[in-house]
Amino acid sequence: MTYIEGIEWLDSKVAPFDSSQLGAHVTNGGTRFALWAPTAELVEVALFEEGSQKEIRLPLEERDGPIWHGFIPGVSVGQSYGYRIHGPWQPELGLRSNPNKLLIDPYSHSITGELKNSPEIYAHQSIDEIGTGDLWIEDLRDSAQFVPRSVVTDAKPQSIKRPDIPWRQTVIYEAHVRGLTAKNPEIPEAERGTYKALAHPSVIAYLKKLRITTLELLPIQAFLTEPVIKARGRENYWGYNPIAFSAPHRGYAATKNPIAELQETIDKFHESGLEIILDVVYNHTAEAGISGPTLSLKGLDDATYYRHISPMEYEDVTGCGNTLDTRNPNTLRLVIESLRWWSDVIGVDGFRFDLTTAISRSENQIDTNSEFIYAINDDPVLSKLKLIAEPWDTKGYALGHFPNPWREWNDAYRDSVRQFWLADSASNSSSGVARLASRIAGSDDIFGGRGPTSSVNFLTAHDGFTLADLVTYQQKRNEPNLEDNRDGSDHNRSWNCGFEGPTDDSSIIELRARLQRSLLATLLISAGIPMITMGDENGRSQAGSNNAYSLNPNLHGESEANFNGGWALNWSQDEHLFSHEDSITSLLEIRERYLSELLSSFFTGSVSLENRRKDIAWFHSDGLEMKLTEWQDESKRYLAFLMDATKRQGLYVVLNGSQQEIEFVLPNAFWGDTYRSIFDSAVKIDTLNPALKKPSDVILISPSSVQIWFVNRN
Repeated sequence: MTYIEGIEWLDSKVAPFDSSQLGAHVTNGGTRFALWAPTAELVEVALFEEGSQKEIRLPLEERDGPIWHGFIPGVSVGQSYGYRIHGPWQPELGLRSNPNKLLIDPYSHSITGELKNSPEIYAHQSIDEIGTGDLWIEDLRDSAQFVPRSVVTDAKPQSIKRPDIPWRQTVIYEAHVRGLTAKNPEIPEAERGTYKALAHPSVIAYLKKLRITTLELLPIQAFLTEPVIKARGRENYWGYNPIAFSAPHRGYAATKNPIAELQETIDKFHESGLEIILDVVYNHTAEAGISGPTLSLKGLDDATYYRHISPMEYEDVTGCGNTLDTRNPNTLRLVIESLRWWSDVIGVDGFRFDLTTAISRSENQIDTNSEFIYAINDDPVLSKLKLIAEPWDTKGYALGHFPNPWREWNDAYRDSVRQFWLADSASNSSSGVARLASRIAGSDDIFGGRGPTSSVNFLTAHDGFTLADLVTYQQKRNEPNLEDNRDGSDHNRSWNCGFEGPTDDSSIIELRARLQRSLLATLLISAGIPMITMGDENGRSQAGSNNAYSLNPNLHGESEANFNGGWALNWSQDEHLFSHEDSITSLLEIRERYLSELLSSFFTGSVSLENRRKDIAWFHSDGLEMKLTEWQDESKRYLAFLMDATKRQGLYVVLNGSQQEIEFVLPNAFWGDTYRSIFDSAVKIDTLNPALKKPSDVILISPSSVQIWFVNRN
């Protein structure tokens, strides 16, 4: 072995190579490196001194088929490194080896350094920072000073005490690590926006006050801002652009050890009875298209890791330039080992998979029984975690087709609820209530045979309008992204309540607040798993942006003005903001008390032999049940139903989507002895005056509002 200046050498017995361990693994006296690089002719480990560009290159002298490996004495935790791959440069054959490009270890658990836009980061000869150039010519300039590096770590699996909250009791809160805590005045300023801040007592208390059970974090896998976005003076704020699947994003760390910081945070969540799940991105990487930078997988084995139409053209179903190819066993192995690391070492409770269909494709189509799905379902640990699919990509759609134990984001729910409350009002028309009723009852037309907890119901998510913006804008305002407002969806099913943007008109402000409470009420009494987006409880606005991925919160003046400060949760008690925290708390208390068990199975409408009542019955405004033929009436702008919660209890719910007050006759004595109002979206919770009514009494339902009545039986 060659002596390396600056590294202490220790004499020790080296453990034999274990091909089940790819990556860098610290062992007695040093570190063993192992890398999948089947087309390489030589693999070098490049070691760097801390804070220096000084580099020492050592070859991996052992090879086991496609795996190159070797032991380097004296290398320990904290050592930064990368790989250099020597081999053929034949892009016409899909061979892109270029030893001038320093590569990140795909099995890294820590990344240091930033990506600096420059022509040197491209394996082909580029003339600018965004990759313009000749794709056929190998670039001979060195990239080491412009790209991030891997760091040796030694974190081990730990004992994890998960709350294991049943799906029927799960309430998800989707949030951004930085955005959730950046404006929380109770957290020390230096810690705001970090992993550590998530576990601050004020944050945990806030989530528990809202009756949230499960925090879903936007991506925390190490990610980069795309060169073309950075060239516009923007950054990738959301993080859907990973470069190392198994490394926590260092930019969210308050300490020098993001792994330990995350572990401690998740332990505190578990101690508080809360879960954390991750929104993970395995469908593409930050290497973008063929003309994108060469940072890791592209330089290791382009043909193995990415789907291709031809050697010079990627198959892109993600909209990000490339698509990971999980048909290849080694690529699939990378994903599964990454998931196990987040589960076993970090301790997360589950995953929401971005564009799941993109990594569930066979040769030509989406396959929800693919090797990827099978590998997760067959894993003794992963199969027991919370698994959520985003059931679409840019070229395919598979809602309702994923097998147990998977759950799915239900955009059909989102669209039906928005259509009833907002789009029909905006167009002064009606789409009827049949689809809405199906969504509220659990979407059995989509998830039949699997149960309503297969559906993750949501009104908003990170992409799209916030809840406040849904009732404030009918046109997207994405100009701050500097893409000429071409980005983001044009089909939002929103309603500005008669005025585009903010207003001082008190009647419009009141209507917008009422609609938001009505939307939340619909979400939280529906069968399925509810998901609330960060800030929807207190009026968070992105100033009409429905694609706020591209901003830089560090540029406070510009980003605050363009996005209305909407990149972060406002923790202040600003009276001018909509506040729906009390409504959410009350609605979730109703759900937990009366509906938790009831909503775990589909309603059938069948009559109970014990009490001769249906588990759910749908009513006209005259208090009589709807007939089957009347579901085709598309002029109907209201929906009323009674859920038989227990033998002695039920809930009667009325949704008035019209702009007129409507009289309703309560169901007769067969359905209940007394009716007590427990929620009315027309008023704030603290001003609700609970009323007692008798069967067949008349009640008034305000425009654009929801009422919930507790039904008691003696």
